[in-house]
Amino acid sequence: MATSFPASLDTLTNPTSSDSLSSPSHSAQHANVNDAVEALQAKVGADSSGVASSHDYKIADHASRLTTLEAISHGKILQVVQSVKTNGFSANTAAWHDVPDLSLSITPTTASSKVMVFVFASATNSLTNQYTGFNLIRDATAIAQGTGGSVRNQTFHDANGSSSSRTVAFSFLDSPATTSATTYKVQIWPTAGTSTVGSYSPSYSSICTITAMEVSA
Repeated sequence: MATSFPASLDTLTNPTSSDSLSSPSHSAQHANVNDAVEALQAKVGADSSGVASSHDYKIADHASRLTTLEAISHGKILQVVQSVKTNGFSANTAAWHDVPDLSLSITPTTASSKVMVFVFASATNSLTNQYTGFNLIRDATAIAQGTGGSVRNQTFHDANGSSSSRTVAFSFLDSPATTSATTYKVQIWPTAGTSTVGSYSPSYSSICTITAMEVSA
């Protein structure tokens, strides 16, 4: 019988000690086993097989692809740094003010790395219809700039006289192009009155965060 492998498994007849050499046929038994072994060898494949259907070829191909994938570093997160602010900070002059604790330092491993910065904060203003501007600084350079010169949070003291605390959240993919320690920090600008970050009142505070992730180029 011709082997059915690898389409299906063969059912080979095992002779007993009382069988004659002709029943089952001794030569047919050898031929069947030889056919099955040859089919098995073809399926497994010789070393460095070029037959695409053989296991040897497929395993080598998968190993090569895995090695290539492991060598790719593009887009990997290399490190994460976070700073958390748990209390309030207020400013009442029309200028940029550094927000304590909403700053961090990260040292890129390569100059080609990018840094993804996330900012989450809450703020309020003491005067009706006045706002709080937000700025993101890398070392001494303002980044994430809109046409108005900052990231503007619509935080205000509304017309009925009650203070409204609003949330600002934004992200920016920066290219610092350095392997030196780099500082990112948040600043606020009160348009008038007093702007407060991270606190609705002395009795109530919220968590504000700045997070930086180094992303391989």
